Amino acid sequence: MFNRKRKLLLIGGTGTISTAITRLIAKSEEWDVYLLNRGLRKVEIPENVKVIKCDISNEEEAAKILDGMTFDCVGEFIGFKPEQVERDIRLFAGRTKQYIYISSAAAYHTPPSRPFMTEGMMLKNNGWGYAIDKIKCEEVLTKAFREIDFPVTIVRPAHTYCEKMIPFCLESPKGSWPVIKRMIEGKPIIMPGDGSSLWAITFNEDFAKGYVGLIGNDHAIGETVHIMSDEVLSWDQMAQAVADALGVEYKPYYIPTDVIAALAPEMSEGLNGDKRHSVIYDISKIKKLSPGFCPNITWRTGVQRALAVIMEDPSLRQEDPEFDQWCDTMIEIYDQALEIAKQKCVFPK
Repeated sequence: MFNRKRKLLLIGGTGTISTAITRLIAKSEEWDVYLLNRGLRKVEIPENVKVIKCDISNEEEAAKILDGMTFDCVGEFIGFKPEQVERDIRLFAGRTKQYIYISSAAAYHTPPSRPFMTEGMMLKNNGWGYAIDKIKCEEVLTKAFREIDFPVTIVRPAHTYCEKMIPFCLESPKGSWPVIKRMIEGKPIIMPGDGSSLWAITFNEDFAKGYVGLIGNDHAIGETVHIMSDEVLSWDQMAQAVADALGVEYKPYYIPTDVIAALAPEMSEGLNGDKRHSVIYDISKIKKLSPGFCPNITWRTGVQRALAVIMEDPSLRQEDPEFDQWCDTMIEIYDQALEIAKQKCVFPK
């Protein structure tokens, strides 16, 4: 009996989400795995994975390189704009049996009408350009599915991280290390709101388990699927776990999200369009489509793993003195404002 290996093409394949998928699917004897990217990232790629060096944004070049090639599945990880998925449709219509697109759970109506999110809920996020573009991408792909039978599967992840990062509700433009450093130094960290907003956080290896179950899965075509952990924590609980792992006292300083957004407009979209709202996601569909999906890396375990890597790799510890000073100034000014308010805004008896 002849068993042909199926062919998988991952566009990108070296990012936070896709690296874990590449490593996991490379272990399969069922798939020949190809990555299509510019080859710029220094990421260790499994030896049996083939790399097609190409800038897919140059559609003419990509079409020449891909000429004559067909795939059983194509996974898109770097499609952020509708024109990019329109290009993909032109490149892969008739060339792949499945196209898996990474969208975002941030695409849902914000603020949410209810905290429990299912895949069938309407998409609308006017507060974050990233989410708005993801919605447009989904609309393009849904239209292609309806009109030309383009075999799309849409995946909506929540916040996914890896061993090289630790997400915080508010962090430096250079990443999480400046926040971790403040913790180590005994300084307070700024927590938007009161820290009670609930958040779904997923380690990339857990995400990969769900995604791999969709690859080549006929039942997933035409479907939209959540992939995320079923562990739900508040931002306060998440930061407390980091402090516990560091062996330091957790010192949150709470500032209303609207105040932060007004004084740091560059943070407004991510906070108001995403992080400030409590959400819980239904993951029953991915568990049916991918029976092997069982996220088991808890936040505390992920934090410990990430800290071990970050502390060993200086490149992951980028200093940001400006962010540190901004935090100190924000806390100082807010303290002063509260003192003035206490003196002048006396509630009537």
